[in-house]
Amino acid sequence: MAAAATREAVITMNGAREIDRAGFLRLVGLGMAAVGAGAALPVREATAGAPRALAVYSGNFSPAIELAELNLADGELTGTGSVPGVDSPAFLIGNADGTRVYAVNDIDEGRVTALSVGPDGGLTVLGSQPAHAVMPTHLAIFPGGQHLIVANYGSGSTAVFPILPDGALGPQTDLVQYEGSGPVPGRQEGPHAHMVAIAPDGRHVLVPDLGTDTIHVHGLNTGTGKLETLGEARLAPGAGPRHLVFHPRAPFLYVANELDSTVTVCAHDGAQVTPGQVISTVPPGAPDNFPAEILISADGRFVYVSNRGHDSIARFAVEAAGERLRLVDTVPCGGRWPRHIAITPDGRWMHASNQYSNTITAFQVDPDSGALSPVGEPFPTPSPVCLLHGGTR
Repeated sequence: MAAAATREAVITMNGAREIDRAGFLRLVGLGMAAVGAGAALPVREATAGAPRALAVYSGNFSPAIELAELNLADGELTGTGSVPGVDSPAFLIGNADGTRVYAVNDIDEGRVTALSVGPDGGLTVLGSQPAHAVMPTHLAIFPGGQHLIVANYGSGSTAVFPILPDGALGPQTDLVQYEGSGPVPGRQEGPHAHMVAIAPDGRHVLVPDLGTDTIHVHGLNTGTGKLETLGEARLAPGAGPRHLVFHPRAPFLYVANELDSTVTVCAHDGAQVTPGQVISTVPPGAPDNFPAEILISADGRFVYVSNRGHDSIARFAVEAAGERLRLVDTVPCGGRWPRHIAITPDGRWMHASNQYSNTITAFQVDPDSGALSPVGEPFPTPSPVCLLHGGTR
């Protein structure tokens, strides 16, 4: 597997086989058969006239990253190929100048993979590094672009990797192991770090821990590549904090809790995170539900959460200067088990990665109301769990 992950890969036509994940979600007993958001790459200037298309990268529970192109006029996705040699790329992020993409390899012998972005939006594997952990699930680039920070769900730890001048990754420089448990059997037997979120101040690293109902707060020593523990915030027992998002201007953040189907509004000031309002992500009477991704509009007026089980996208209005949320509506996601949602850089389109129906669905976002309207037909792709919007062309 190491050789496959590190060899140089070229773009091939779609044909990656689906690999079912035999992991933790099967424990919830829903009897279903077949996910923070990846930060969009910077919008590149088109060579002539207004940009017409956007590169799209789909991270899947499969042995490849799937490639597509988004028509910016009508929101339609068209497949353009795949990048083999990237096992179970469950989460993808891009660097600040749009020249690199990084992926977690969400497997028991976890790895992290670096890829370069070509002029046409294609990807080439630069290499990978062992995570020294089980099931790495999320990652973020620390400001300055010299360090990659990775959350390891299976092991309940957070790791740091240096980013080398050519964009490849160096050997791990730190691994912080968490301890503790929570009250939900089968899901909280130990720590489960689920996301890395960099605070707007560019100094603090927040890690939601689903297994212990904790948000860990770290600083990073950029000279040594070591994390310093600065504090933690405790959420309601059994909440299962998964992903969080910061308000773009107000001193608040919003945490999607996977296990009790809620969002917790938290005040934050540097290393201090203070939980406040807790609100359901689904209306009364909804079936068992497990929120996954949480997003906020660029203007900070609306928060969106993907609901797995209810199979919907919840829209919240942000009120009281960011301190409170109000559930406006839930829109069917157009598929099953929407693990991830992402909004294009221009704010016009949202995409939902529906893991169990093997589809990506598209929605037009109303700029005034934040309402979502489905558009087009579902785009087929194997077991999609993350979507990254790339550069324009």
